[in-house]
Amino acid sequence: MKFVIALAGSSGSIYAARFIRAMAQVPGESYLIVSPPAIRVFREEFSTNVSNPQDVLDFSLNHWNQVSLKHKFHVRPHGDIGADIASGSNHWKGMVVVPSSMKTIAAVRAGLAENLIERCADVSLKERRRLIFVPRETPYNRIHLQNMLALDEAGAIILPASPGFYQNPQSIEDLGDFIAGRIFNLLGVEHNLFPKWTPTVQS
Repeated sequence: MKFVIALAGSSGSIYAARFIRAMAQVPGESYLIVSPPAIRVFREEFSTNVSNPQDVLDFSLNHWNQVSLKHKFHVRPHGDIGADIASGSNHWKGMVVVPSSMKTIAAVRAGLAENLIERCADVSLKERRRLIFVPRETPYNRIHLQNMLALDEAGAIILPASPGFYQNPQSIEDLGDFIAGRIFNLLGVEHNLFPKWTPTVQS
């Protein structure tokens, strides 16, 4: 399996880090794109000194404890709209923008491709590939809602970073894993990041 993973400049770095960490344990390969604003937010939210996409990848894989790496990650520059994955002739199963800024959602909705994240999202739509946006914004204004609706109508999936609590989370990492698991469900990837809903109270 091959995927594109993108981090745009929104709060919610925990969702990206835990998703990358979980993906590392899935056989396959992914292309990783990290925007400069995403690096800044990552640095702020984790109180770390990451300065480039490789740092973000290394931090995600090693911050909690080292994982058994079964996945190969290929870092691609955010500004390189001529990269290999900028063309639909290169195939991937799905693309995830986690977290996604409202700026990125607006740009993709408008058909803009000023950076590699926007271009790959545009390619995903035109090639009818699975495209998932994980916005972390609250509240939504009318423009946000209209942009997300337009992307849904174009074939993308909007998966808000709204973790559930029926799995009885014990840490912020559990909340990140819940969203990672929901993304995996949409990508058709098996996981054990959280237990399936099993009611304990009978009606």
